[in-house]
Amino acid sequence: MTLPLNRTLSLAVITLAITCNAFADPAPTENPGRVLFAFDRPDSHKQWQIVNDGVMGGRSNSSLSTASDGHVQFDGNLSLENNGGFASVRSKPAPIHLNHGDEIVLRVKGDGRKYILNLYVPNRQMAFSFQSEFETSKNQWTTVKLPLTKFAATSFGRRVDGMNLAPSKINSLGVMLADKNAGPFTLLLDWIKVDSKK
Repeated sequence: MTLPLNRTLSLAVITLAITCNAFADPAPTENPGRVLFAFDRPDSHKQWQIVNDGVMGGRSNSSLSTASDGHVQFDGNLSLENNGGFASVRSKPAPIHLNHGDEIVLRVKGDGRKYILNLYVPNRQMAFSFQSEFETSKNQWTTVKLPLTKFAATSFGRRVDGMNLAPSKINSLGVMLADKNAGPFTLLLDWIKVDSKK
């Protein structure tokens, strides 16, 4: 049986296309990074602890819970009374294994306020951490990228000169609100990752 010329050519073209696709390079995908904290389990918040300005006599309050959509919700009320003014949550100390050149990436849904990501290292200095601020968009999920080079040493929120960040010593992360605007706040966390730029 002899096929018409047009049909023969069509079959040849289809066969060639299938063969080429079989050997084509796969479409590039975004580097997903290494997950530090995933907040998709009911007990995800148990890895974290609340630290508010009550340790200094302040009256801010906050809580961390699993939201109805499966994410972790950090919310509360920021108060400026009694020399207060911050509410925070931080992970329990554990090795995190960061390196120079790494970038911390967070997926958050905020309220339009400016938050702080804290990096903690073993240190005897009170209220010491390396900080970097990040903006949020009200009621919108956004991905925040914070290179380690953008973090500055602080104590009680004030810059500390001469202190360099040693990524390998970081053993805890935290999220803080200290924007000097009293009132309620809400921040949802989906995940926190590290993107290595090596």
